[in-house]
Amino acid sequence: MSNACIDKTDLTTRPISEVIRQVAVPSSVGFFFHTMFNVVDTWWAGRIDTEAQAALALSLPVYFIITALAGGIGTGSTALMGAALGARDRNKAALVAVQMLGFGLLASVLLAWFGLTWSPAIFGWLGAHGSYLDTCLEYMIPIFACNAVSMALFLFNAILQSQGDTASMRNVLILMASLNVILDPWFIHGGFGLPAMGLQGVAWATILLQCVGAVYLLRKARRTGLLKTDKGRNLIPRLKIYAEIAHQGFPAALNSMTVALGFFVIFRYVSGFGPEASAAYGVATRIDQVVLMPTIGLSVSALTITAQNYGAGRIDRIRENFRKNLLYGAYLLIPLSVPILFFAEPLMRIFTQDPAVIAVGAGYLRIDAFTLYGYVAIFVPTSVLQGMKRPLFAIWLGLSRQVVAPFLLFTLFTQLLGYPITALWLSIFAIVWTSAAVALWFAKRTIDKVESCQSRTP
Repeated sequence: MSNACIDKTDLTTRPISEVIRQVAVPSSVGFFFHTMFNVVDTWWAGRIDTEAQAALALSLPVYFIITALAGGIGTGSTALMGAALGARDRNKAALVAVQMLGFGLLASVLLAWFGLTWSPAIFGWLGAHGSYLDTCLEYMIPIFACNAVSMALFLFNAILQSQGDTASMRNVLILMASLNVILDPWFIHGGFGLPAMGLQGVAWATILLQCVGAVYLLRKARRTGLLKTDKGRNLIPRLKIYAEIAHQGFPAALNSMTVALGFFVIFRYVSGFGPEASAAYGVATRIDQVVLMPTIGLSVSALTITAQNYGAGRIDRIRENFRKNLLYGAYLLIPLSVPILFFAEPLMRIFTQDPAVIAVGAGYLRIDAFTLYGYVAIFVPTSVLQGMKRPLFAIWLGLSRQVVAPFLLFTLFTQLLGYPITALWLSIFAIVWTSAAVALWFAKRTIDKVESCQSRTP
């Protein structure tokens, strides 16, 4: 291996600021284009009708089930591979990589069964009935049936990300977002031999583009040398490795699934204010995703850099990584909050001309502008803890902030006290900042304890 290659994949010696830029910038750019992909879907769904746009919004938490499990397995495996690479054990990293793919295949089969069986009941619980339910299922049934493609995208990326390569996923997301501009209207309205598919066309466009991305990432992952089968021995399922992946990955997946559960809870209460409110929240969250772009890059860098340095025993670099990711988040997110506050209505008008949808969405965004940095203060600490092989905290924090607290506060304010929908947005603000304070305290405490134990070890 050349020195240039070693320098690029080794995150344990170069300046922290340099490796944060290496990992976070491509990841943030990639997330921007991922968000643009979703924005295009939302825009074209709105061109069909308000019901289609609301159905796509209602499908978001259901879709999160797939991305949460795939992302959790990838995140947990990144921590394991990163620690092995930091300890200079490439054979262990390669074994984890191959075992991860087998584990992911089993998970995708279970996901397909779950989605095809339970989607009607889930959407019914969320308030979709009649033609509204049919529209939701038109989108989600193909997505669940072909979820193995989404799984492959996350897992091949985990192999690359464990070595600090987030540029490859960035390239995939740029390509997918660019082609989606063409495929969405084509698949929705038909032409050139394709029938008009409506909202289902959005789903098939997504699946096709994910196939293209997965093939590209597979080629890149093979070049790392971590997909070696060791004459077939690495292909044999190892229950111990599966258990390690599950121990790291399922807490990360459950943490992500709490986001989906949070959306379920929010949509359950938002839908009580009518389809326009559901559409407004769906559009506003797409705008949120654009602004939160740097947060994803910083959380990826917090995880990846921490994992390698934890394997190398460099707790001092983990502390510096933690501090600088939070600082860079403040530099980026606080200025980006300003246009959200002052241009809430024009931003909503990009996606809809319905006055009721615009009014509700703008009300959410004005409060959300003061909430945004709180997400940095949640995601960075939980990613650092994941990199240190301490994933359980994220589950309890996620369940508290995404499910328990919203359920209690939303029920109190909207059902018992009869407050308007603004009470939901203010509750989210309070929950995010309380959770951020807890996450920052716990991560700092954990780093201090590990460093103290390390200093006492001869």
